[in-house]
Amino acid sequence: MSQARPVGPFQLLALGVNGIVGVGIFFAPAEVAAHAPGFGAILAFALTGLALVPVAFAFAVLGRRFDADGGPVLFARAAFGERASFLVGWVAYVSAFLSTSAVIAGLSQALTSSLELDGALGHRALASMLVTVLAGVVASGIRVSARAWTGLTVLKLLPLAALLLAFLLLPGPAPMAAVAIAPDTGWLRAGLTVMFAYQGFEIVPVIAGQVRSSERSVPLATVGSLLAAVLLYVGLVWACVAALPELAASPTPLVTSAGVWGGATLAWWVAMGTSLSALGICLGMMVTTPRYLSALASGEHTLLGLDGMSSSGVPMRALAVTWALVLLFLNLGDASELFALSSIAVLMQYGVTAAALVALSRRRERGLGPLHAVLAVPTLALGLVLVAFGATGREVATTALTAVAGLVLLRLARPRVRAGASSGAGA
Repeated sequence: MSQARPVGPFQLLALGVNGIVGVGIFFAPAEVAAHAPGFGAILAFALTGLALVPVAFAFAVLGRRFDADGGPVLFARAAFGERASFLVGWVAYVSAFLSTSAVIAGLSQALTSSLELDGALGHRALASMLVTVLAGVVASGIRVSARAWTGLTVLKLLPLAALLLAFLLLPGPAPMAAVAIAPDTGWLRAGLTVMFAYQGFEIVPVIAGQVRSSERSVPLATVGSLLAAVLLYVGLVWACVAALPELAASPTPLVTSAGVWGGATLAWWVAMGTSLSALGICLGMMVTTPRYLSALASGEHTLLGLDGMSSSGVPMRALAVTWALVLLFLNLGDASELFALSSIAVLMQYGVTAAALVALSRRRERGLGPLHAVLAVPTLALGLVLVAFGATGREVATTALTAVAGLVLLRLARPRVRAGASSGAGA
């Protein structure tokens, strides 16, 4: 008897919004304004968000056709076979647990300072406690996790919504001071920065196996979360541009603009939103990251039985491995280098999803036709541009080493013994 799926459409939408609206938006407006001053920063957020809509549609079209956990891992397996899917899933998994470690380290560092704990020892102890508590929440079941990430998403959106309302309704500085588009606007560099601020909607199909009516909920949450983030981000950046003529020089643009529009109370509230956003991102990562690992183990290779799922919808062995790895990297020292794979890993998921859409459309599998492949064209073009101009040499080298490690792991993994094959061998 199949178990009830606890994640509803609103909770899935909250997961997507939570994945996009992280800590980056609290600082990205200043970095974007350095390349696209004034009204150019607003345009950069609007146009880049719209450019990502076809990518979200590609994930939505495939996501509704794969009613199981794994997202891009399953797309690649159906289109290109086991080796390609293993590499995609492995790079995504390594990037995800390293990014989780980095975000938890950053959050614990901020909390350590505010709580006045003792230096590095207090920081590592708090970080270890955070990841253990989050793993405990996730282990308690997908239903509990869904309620937790939905609540955190609502809480972290409240101060951002308050900032937008203050911008729209309260008197402030002279409207739109210094908003002209500079002739030397660095659109590509600004777009790269904005694109990374919009990452996160791609995690929605990763938990499709736990979602009610996933064929409808996954597409709506994937595209809906991106469109909601575009509207939110454009409004927030507009508030920053209007409040801060020297936006590019502001270390905390959202907090500072909140002070301009709503005073010290609103500024404090928005500052608190930074920690809430980090906590929400950490929880979302702890929910989705083990599912990349369990999806890897669900194919032709068993990989230590990591695909086992509890009755509450949690891949417990994969969660335990992820918790142990995050805990290890949190206690190794400096976490500033742990994002080395994040950009390329996400772009790899974009590219593989688009390529899988083309391959499956050409073969007319899973109800796809040639017209669906059109969605892949802007996705592939965007991915090539971003890799060519946005990837650093360190990211490329780290990705190559991770891929090699994945191939070695695939060789060491045992092929899955099928029931028919074992019975045939004994006949």
